[in-house]
Amino acid sequence: MSREGWRGRTTPTLVRVVAAGRTTERPDALAVEEPLAIRLAAGDGRVVDLVTTMRTPGDDFELAVGWLVAEGVVATRRDVYDVSWCVTDEAQHRNAVTVTLAAARLPDLGHLDRRGVMTSACGVCGRASLDALEDRGLAPIDHGPAVDLEALVRMPATLRGLQDAFDATGGLHAAARFTAMGDLIALREDVGRHNALDKLVGAALLDDDLPWNDSVLVLSGRASYELLAKAVVARVPVVAAIGAPSSLAVEVAATFGITLAGFLRPDRVNVYTGPERIRSSVATGERRSAT
Repeated sequence: MSREGWRGRTTPTLVRVVAAGRTTERPDALAVEEPLAIRLAAGDGRVVDLVTTMRTPGDDFELAVGWLVAEGVVATRRDVYDVSWCVTDEAQHRNAVTVTLAAARLPDLGHLDRRGVMTSACGVCGRASLDALEDRGLAPIDHGPAVDLEALVRMPATLRGLQDAFDATGGLHAAARFTAMGDLIALREDVGRHNALDKLVGAALLDDDLPWNDSVLVLSGRASYELLAKAVVARVPVVAAIGAPSSLAVEVAATFGITLAGFLRPDRVNVYTGPERIRSSVATGERRSAT
C-alpha cells in the first residue's frame, strides 16, 4: 500500500479590496474545499459507501483511515489491508478512497447513522453525545506525561511557523502532535478542523503509532466536543487549544481523564481539567500554578 502524495491545498483568485475609500484589485489565494467519498471494503469483495466529507485535498488516505478510527471501525494497523483511490475502467478517481479491511467480512456498521454528505464544519460523525462515547467502552485515560508549562506555551509558535497553507489563505485549521518536551511529531492542515485531526490520527495508525500515550495534541482553533471525542479514541492525555473549549468538550475531558487547556498563549494558558499533568518551576525549584 502506498501513501498518496501532496495535492494542491490552495487555488489562486483575484480579490477586490475596499479600504479607506479606495478600491484595488490584487491576487489572493483560497483554501481548496472538495468532496471526498470514503468507501469500505472487505476480503469477500463487498464494498459499501460510508460518507462524503468536504475537505482540503491532500493526505486523503490518512483522512479516510482516521475517520474510521474515530468511528470505531478500525483500531490498529492490522485492521487495514489496503487504502486506494477508486478506479474504474476509464480512470483513477482522486475524489473517492476505498479502505479495504484485513477481515474477510465487513463489520456491523449500524452505528454509523450519519451517512451522506458531511460539510467541512461538521465533525460529530455519528457521535452526538457523551453517552455514545461511554457506550463504546472507552476507559478514562490514567497515563500521561508531566508537561512543562514553558514547553506547552511554545507549541503554538512551532505550529504557526509550519502552517504554510494558512499563511497563503488564512482559511485552514491545523492539528499537531508534540512530545511533552515540545518537539513536533506531526502536523496536518485542512479546511475542516475535524478533518485535520482525522488526518493526524490516520497517519499515526498507518505508521502503527497509536495510541498516543505520551503525546500532547495542539489545536489551532477552539476545542469542541468532536475533537475531544477523537482525542479519547486516540488515547491522548493532554489536549491544548489556541481557542476556547466548549462546555461539552470540558465534560468529555473530565469524564475521560484528559488534561484540557485553552487560550494557549506565549505567556499564559487556561487549564480546565487535569492540571496535575502540567508543571512549571521557577528558578528556586518551587511550583507555580498554570491558570
